[in-house]
Amino acid sequence: MVVQYNKINFAKAKQNTIEKFILKEVKKQFPKSTFKQREYLFFLYTNKKSKAIKDAKRSLFNKPTVYYLLNKKVEDVTNLFDEKQNDTADILVVKDDFYEIIDTKTRNISKSAQPPNIISAFKLAQVCAKMLDNKEFNDFTINYFEVDWELVADELICRDAHVACLFKANPENLYINWAAAMQIQFHVCDLDQSFKGTMEQWTRAYLKHFVAQVYKRSEYMINEFAKPFEKYII
Repeated sequence: MVVQYNKINFAKAKQNTIEKFILKEVKKQFPKSTFKQREYLFFLYTNKKSKAIKDAKRSLFNKPTVYYLLNKKVEDVTNLFDEKQNDTADILVVKDDFYEIIDTKTRNISKSAQPPNIISAFKLAQVCAKMLDNKEFNDFTINYFEVDWELVADELICRDAHVACLFKANPENLYINWAAAMQIQFHVCDLDQSFKGTMEQWTRAYLKHFVAQVYKRSEYMINEFAKPFEKYII
């Protein structure tokens, strides 16, 4: 973990949109190392003169798992401001050859809502497989911000803030919503941080959980949607 979250005064988030506020605050800590995901890729793909840029590009390409998480087709990054919902990082801090991927979530505490989509369970399984294949256990982390807010007299007021690391959550407790494009869903404030093992142990524990859930889902799909109609098949 690179960013010092205790230095961010989330109560001031009402001064701007929450995502922009957090980006601004992180940039105060690391002004030359903080980017939006597409900004960083645009930076690498378009600047060919600086040795620092070449070193950063080489570093990214030599990290297959990080490259998989962050890379987009060249034509997708030609517009610096063209962001997409499936971008892995809202904020990216690249420092000392380490990548801190930060995803920000907001929650209106005055309303009841199901947990948001976090990341595709299948994509995360692919990430874990790449980490194991390439022995990449110390190159990056994925952290989540949640800012809880409510509207008071037409003003957005921050009531609480939460930070959690994906790789400190017990993989067995990660909920996969198969009806929502296999998305892992949770409120950051509810994400347990009880896992004490290594990154390699986490990846294996997650893959064990994911495979078990796939078989369980497959059995349900067969029993629910196939077997009732098997008698009609000649």
